[in-house]
Amino acid sequence: MNSAAYQAEYVRGSIQSIPSGQMIAARSMGMNRMQSISTIILPQALRVSIPAWSNELIYLLKYSSLAYIIRVVELTAAGKFIAAETFRHIEVFLMIALIYVALTVVFTEILDRFEERISIPGLGMRKKSAQRTIT
Repeated sequence: MNSAAYQAEYVRGSIQSIPSGQMIAARSMGMNRMQSISTIILPQALRVSIPAWSNELIYLLKYSSLAYIIRVVELTAAGKFIAAETFRHIEVFLMIALIYVALTVVFTEILDRFEERISIPGLGMRKKSAQRTIT
């Protein structure tokens, strides 16, 4: 529920970040309000909200380990059971930590590539162009 509220705010904020002239231009081309929103406003707004959604996905991945508190069997809870049976706590939880790091790196890379793929040339700075500027 908490994540859903944040995601709704990301969408609301990204829609509000689109200049009002976009809606006026779409309406002047003969589009009705729904057409203007679905074809002009939302595609631009969703591009703006992708970095925030990326952060939220990584946040949810990291905090999924807390689900065992409410008795949901997930990676950390399974590790706890395995460690209790084998008495190899360090090895088990080190492996769990490596799994979380690997998942975080993979998700981050996928989301970065997706963000780069749908970016609009000339609008904002992409990661690679920012590195070229620095070096």
